[in-house]
Amino acid sequence: MKLYNTLTQQKDELTIKDNTVRMYVCGPTVYNFFHIGNARVFVVFDMLRRYLEYRGHKVIFVQNFTDVDDKLIKRALEEGTTVPEVAEKYIKEYFVDAEGLGIKAATVHPRATETIPEIIAMVSALIEKGHAYVRGGDVYFDTESFSEYGKLSHRDIESLEAGARIEINDVKKSVYDFALWKAQKEDTEIAWDSPWGKGRPGWHIECSAMVDKFLGSDIDIHGGGQDLAFPHHENEVAQTECATGKCLAKIWMHNGYINVDNKKMSKSLGNFFTVRDVAEKYDYQVIRYFLLSPHYRSPVNYSAEILEQAKGALERLQNCEENLAFRLKSAVGDTLSEGERTTLLAIDAKNAEMDAAMDDDFNTADAISCVFEIAKLINTALADTSASKAFIQNAYDKYRTLLVLFGLELRAKEKGDEAEIEALVAERTAAKKEKNYKRADEIRDTLGKMGIIIEDTPQGPKWKRA
Repeated sequence: MKLYNTLTQQKDELTIKDNTVRMYVCGPTVYNFFHIGNARVFVVFDMLRRYLEYRGHKVIFVQNFTDVDDKLIKRALEEGTTVPEVAEKYIKEYFVDAEGLGIKAATVHPRATETIPEIIAMVSALIEKGHAYVRGGDVYFDTESFSEYGKLSHRDIESLEAGARIEINDVKKSVYDFALWKAQKEDTEIAWDSPWGKGRPGWHIECSAMVDKFLGSDIDIHGGGQDLAFPHHENEVAQTECATGKCLAKIWMHNGYINVDNKKMSKSLGNFFTVRDVAEKYDYQVIRYFLLSPHYRSPVNYSAEILEQAKGALERLQNCEENLAFRLKSAVGDTLSEGERTTLLAIDAKNAEMDAAMDDDFNTADAISCVFEIAKLINTALADTSASKAFIQNAYDKYRTLLVLFGLELRAKEKGDEAEIEALVAERTAAKKEKNYKRADEIRDTLGKMGIIIEDTPQGPKWKRA
């Protein structure tokens, strides 16, 4: 598998040792619900993890929670609560949306507040090695002490622009120096004891400490959104290499932005849509499909029209799975016909094409196109009402495996009572046999009010939720 490496600016081979991939992805700052732009990071790297596991690899996946930060402190003041309470609230809400989006829980979800000893140890090491300095109760990383600063984002230090969360003040040696430790501003502010006085960690240092603690050095993949390449990931590289003398990550992956009116979606610009809000109108799986359908490095435009297109595309994929499951109930025949064998071989060939697309810089766009072609092959075969059970079962197993891989499989829904629905469908079938069409129509209307669509097929009545 080859992946585009931000560090080398080329596709690099993913070298896997002991069949295990160590991957770290920057998680949310938990002071609010996460938006669609954040979701792209979480879904993209969940999909990469799923694919690596599908190929038989073990993945140790670490995604952090930033649970202490200026934004959490501000939110706690606004809500008249504490930083830990704000963090706990939105971590719980994160998992609600993550589950809806089909995002698997990480192997470890470390929190900044649970990594304070490791953070203090790394800051101390940087001071001892001459890469950091103390100003009052603050500690700053000395960017000029690291000659390779800028190598990840490919910027010369002279041409760097102060990015997100870079504070400019008179106490720093350079405008590009960044805080490793921040002194407590007032007694009521959340803080921990340290050799430099009470305070809390800077944003960048927490990820370096967590990577070192849970994955060690020279990990296989470090991922995040394009906006994190500088300064966050650049700073991670600098402080980790200076503190440990070791490489942080072999491959750095960054997904593209989601744009609204050609501007990056972000909370700071106020042009963001939370996943929770979008999910009130569109199913979570529609959002997941929308996020996976383009190449992960490409920018994506967000609009209601594009989500409607995603909804229709997802329905086509899931209708194929639904048709297979329905036909399987009444299918007979344990022997494949020659035509069915040919179709199954064609499905396998398309599956191989899908794998090749994923192995070439994780091209989910082309991979999903292959899944659509497989669905077309299956739908054509199912047009033959005499398709054998052997074929349908085989096709179902192959196809559902792919939908599960992408997190787009049909999910059980809580709406309605299935036993009641099945009873009404059976009663309608009996009424039609007795030529009691008035009662049959009444039952159809009743099912319609329950949000159930019923379709008469050669294999019998088939129902689904609207």
